[in-house]
Amino acid sequence: PVPICPMQENVLQRVLQLPVVSSTCETLQRKYSSTKESHPLMASVCEVYERGVQGAGALAMWGMEPVVRRLEPQCEFAVANNLACRGLDHLEEKIPALQYPVDK
Repeated sequence: PVPICPMQENVLQRVLQLPVVSSTCETLQRKYSSTKESHPLMASVCEVYERGVQGAGALAMWGMEPVVRRLEPQCEFAVANNLACRGLDHLEEKIPALQYPVDK
């Protein structure tokens, strides 16, 4: 029988929701967008880069799909995610600055 894993929070989503991380990502996105808008040559280079990243991401997802399907029912991802969430709990407790945006 295959063990059934309960639905749990995703550590990557938690990290991305930390104020310090989300504010950093927003700042970087604004800088990236303004650079593309103000420098036409840079915009064309960025577009080529973006297409490459999208292609690489799609290829990585395609390559990982069989591995994910094989491991998912066995709860290895759930165990790793749970350990990572506990580690994140510890970091959030020990480093209160993670709860503030970068500018603070």
